[in-house]
Amino acid sequence: MSARPLEGRRFYFVGIGGAGLSAYANFAREWGAEVRGWDARETIFLEAVEGVDVDLGGAPSAPADFEVVVSAAHSGRVHGRSRAEFLAELVALRRSIVVGGAHGKTTTAAMVAYVLRELGHDPAWIIGGVVPQLGGNAGAGEGWLVVEGDESDRSIGLLAPEIAVVTNIELDHHATFASGAELASFFAEWLARAPVAVRGWELEPADCKLSVPGVHNRRNAAAALTALEHAGVVRADAERAVAGFAGVGRRFELVGERGGVRVIDDYGHNPTEIAAALDTARELEPRALVAVYQPHVYERTRQLHQELAAALGRADAAIVTDVIDGRDAPIPGVSGKLVLDRIPPPTRRGWAPTLEEASTLALAWVRPGDVVVTLGVGEPWRIAHAVVEGLPT
Repeated sequence: MSARPLEGRRFYFVGIGGAGLSAYANFAREWGAEVRGWDARETIFLEAVEGVDVDLGGAPSAPADFEVVVSAAHSGRVHGRSRAEFLAELVALRRSIVVGGAHGKTTTAAMVAYVLRELGHDPAWIIGGVVPQLGGNAGAGEGWLVVEGDESDRSIGLLAPEIAVVTNIELDHHATFASGAELASFFAEWLARAPVAVRGWELEPADCKLSVPGVHNRRNAAAALTALEHAGVVRADAERAVAGFAGVGRRFELVGERGGVRVIDDYGHNPTEIAAALDTARELEPRALVAVYQPHVYERTRQLHQELAAALGRADAAIVTDVIDGRDAPIPGVSGKLVLDRIPPPTRRGWAPTLEEASTLALAWVRPGDVVVTLGVGEPWRIAHAVVEGLPT
């Protein structure tokens, strides 16, 4: 099969600044396609597609001779194929490993791709996060294709990999699945169609050396190592290689340390992930642990505000912003304060509707020896960088 199977095709990605489409765009470019795109504003993921012509703001306008691929966040803006349909085409072109699940799918997929590359298997990968050691969130090798799937819109169900991995099952997308039972049934049906299925909850946490902290990452490694064995990698070789994996951007990422304060940014956005991030931060033995959370999706906030508040209660102080919009419409009475007001004592609580107000409040609260953890899907990383820049040297 050609190493450049998309040679001669032209794609215009609407929402190219998102974690997913930036990966697909970069991947299409490396597989030989000409790539352009549009996004509403500049994002951190545009760094991954440096050199691509990107239209920012206004309305997307694809050249007449380009195939259009549209992110779910921008569906309805312009006619085109969904990102899920495009990804299904890519998965069909190669022997593929697809990783899904409520938590840890980005890290698990990255571990698989990293080990394959370290051991000389020349993988391709499409992952919804920046992996510094891999040079970005997508790469176009000639071996296995490693993909992070997405159940939030059921699009993972369109993918037909040789090896299907589900890290864990927990209801997180209430607008898509009516219950945990419906979600479990969806994943069971998807796994049943795959020649090889890996169920992360059936595995013991990996006990090999890891560079990424936390029990949750030992569970991620267990799923990754099992998938690698099914792909023909000797377990001992995989364990030696995965020890060098340093993590994914925005997954418990140390943004900086200044004035005795460490600032960490994490993608955690639901109760389980927030709790795991804060428990891992607590292992650093801070004088005080300060959490800054940007809620994402009104329906999730409505459904899980009690659980989100309880998870944030693991910190000594918690700052909550307003809900970032984009995926769903505002719901009357649902805001970040719904979470904040239910954070249990003795955690100190702070309301900061905007990112700027959140960074200002965090800087007012922190003292030497503290650890700050910013959390959320949107752009809490901006808070983390502002806090680092605002700390005294």
